[in-house]
Amino acid sequence: MKLELKNSLSVKLLRVVLLSALVVGVVLSCAQIVYDAYKTRQAVATDAERILDMFRDPSTQAVYSLDREMGMQVIEGLFQDKAVRMASIGHPNETLLAEKTRDLKHSPTRWLTDPILGKERSFTTQLVGRSPYSEYYGDLRITLDTATYGEGFLVNSMIIFISGVLRALAMGLVLYLVYHWLLTKPLSRIIEHLTSINPDRPSEHQLPLLKGHEKNELGLWVSTANQLLASIERNTHLRHEAESSLLRMAQYDFLTGLPNRQQLQQQLDKILIDAGRVQHRVAVLCVGLDDFKGINEQFSYQAGDQLLLALADRLRGHSGRLGALARLGGDQFALVQADIEQPYEAAELAQNILDDLEAPFAVDQQEIRLRATIGITLFPEDGDSTEKLLQKAEQTMTLAKTRSRNRYQFYIASVDSEMRRRRELEKDLREALVRNQFHLVYQPQISYRDQRVVGVEALIRWIHPEHGFVPPDQFIPLAEQNGTIIAIGEWVLDQACKQLREWHDQGFSDLRMAVNLSTVQLHHAELPRVVNNLLQIYRLPPRSLELEVTETGLMEDISTAAQHLLSLRRSGALIAIDDFGTGYSSLSYLKSLPLDKIKIDKSFVQDLIDDDDDATIVRAIIQLGKSLGMQVIAEGVETTEQEAYIISEGCHEGQGYFYSKPLPARELLSYLKQAQRTHVGIL
Repeated sequence: MKLELKNSLSVKLLRVVLLSALVVGVVLSCAQIVYDAYKTRQAVATDAERILDMFRDPSTQAVYSLDREMGMQVIEGLFQDKAVRMASIGHPNETLLAEKTRDLKHSPTRWLTDPILGKERSFTTQLVGRSPYSEYYGDLRITLDTATYGEGFLVNSMIIFISGVLRALAMGLVLYLVYHWLLTKPLSRIIEHLTSINPDRPSEHQLPLLKGHEKNELGLWVSTANQLLASIERNTHLRHEAESSLLRMAQYDFLTGLPNRQQLQQQLDKILIDAGRVQHRVAVLCVGLDDFKGINEQFSYQAGDQLLLALADRLRGHSGRLGALARLGGDQFALVQADIEQPYEAAELAQNILDDLEAPFAVDQQEIRLRATIGITLFPEDGDSTEKLLQKAEQTMTLAKTRSRNRYQFYIASVDSEMRRRRELEKDLREALVRNQFHLVYQPQISYRDQRVVGVEALIRWIHPEHGFVPPDQFIPLAEQNGTIIAIGEWVLDQACKQLREWHDQGFSDLRMAVNLSTVQLHHAELPRVVNNLLQIYRLPPRSLELEVTETGLMEDISTAAQHLLSLRRSGALIAIDDFGTGYSSLSYLKSLPLDKIKIDKSFVQDLIDDDDDATIVRAIIQLGKSLGMQVIAEGVETTEQEAYIISEGCHEGQGYFYSKPLPARELLSYLKQAQRTHVGIL
């Protein structure tokens, strides 16, 4: 069948493309010109701001000193810019100090640019003295002639319009040639082939003939393709189903629907690449059921399959913490925990899985309990590839089963021991308060104004019955994670307030008690009420209790922290920011929070004599605190030289082993009495 030229899709396409390209070119060019006009107006304002910023300081000096000669020098400097038409310096209610004007520039294009940009535009900036006085002296005013900007705008507009139209037409012609080459010619060839094909059977679903295209290439193609569509569609559908089935069989476990080992390896490869890029750890956990063979023999293999399905569902319950979950085969499963920072996170996940298995599974009206052993490997410590990590995790699980079942074990023995000790400490920590294993020690704080003891900081100590002294930096993070920090923190506050009351009754009525608040305590809703009750119960005067908070604790939720600090301050407590300089230190949050004292971190104090950078930081913190009206205390003072330096810089108080190590309450009382006798004393 021969196609008539007048019905050719190519001819119609050429007309439509060229007309559309012309319209689009004109519209886009006009839009670009409008935008260019806006940018030109912005350029005038930007230049004005630049000129005003450049001449603000000399103008301020001239008007402040009423120096007309200097003012005229500033004006002459302004007129070096050809766009400046008028400039003046002076107070609006007084005779101007200096001014100058020149005529508008003559330009034949003004009739067109003035309505768009305006003939001239005036700008003013206030002349104000330096802080802290900020006195207003007058204004610097300039008027810019827009003629120069207008000429440039017109040139750009002509270029934009002409180039836009030509570019659109050229693009339209190129598109037409592309479509003609890629669409019309191939369709003509397809028609020739299709007309010679006998379909297997008539199509059940006819392709519609588009209106207006009945006699062109597309219409002929649709008419011919309808004869083959049914057969092609059916065969394609069957092929896709077969491919999907094969793909699923190759990548997923048939019983549980979880990814199989092959799919897990692909997922883990990607996880390791991402973790290596951001330098995060990845944990691979291999979970193997204990004596699953015996369960199959006792209850039947069908029951075993149901147990595996139920176990897969329980493991899916941890999907929020997992990067991948798969069945390796038989009774073994693999879990991948991505983007972790510390090994204990993997240990917690493993223990949660073991705890989940404590609940029995219901199969065929019977309750069956499962036990499992878990092997854990870490990236990058135990291996840098998927194959190594999976292999070592399975080996670790198998080895753990030979020693003791129903537990987890790390590939590296030292990490495994550390995790187990951490878990034991966490368990013992829950009972330490009830068993009276905590006690407080107190470290004096010295005022440099009159060399007297003005306060003490309460520090918690844990004496474990087996491990002995456990450092606070070990058990405090554990307490914050398991929630016991709330009870421990309230106990510390109660004991510290009670002890302070005793010392006040013994004659040291001006003594102040400092207590650290953890991040969890700071954001606990009941904290203000607890502190207020303790101050009333122990009849402590206002500002005798000082609560220390860290920068990181404040920044986790600064709005909630600010509300709690305000409530604590209204109760009469002082607020100090601890470890200052190690976190986010910025004026913005210091000004917005109700803080009374800044505490310089000991890491800066200990090396300030030998390290110029630390000395500079200490000096800057002291000056910052003084400028904000806050007291500044340095912790970690250990030498005469350190004390002399911070005193010379204006630090108000100091704390450290140079004065005393942390002491039990009885020894600190003796220290206070000795200080009183040697005139360092307490007033």
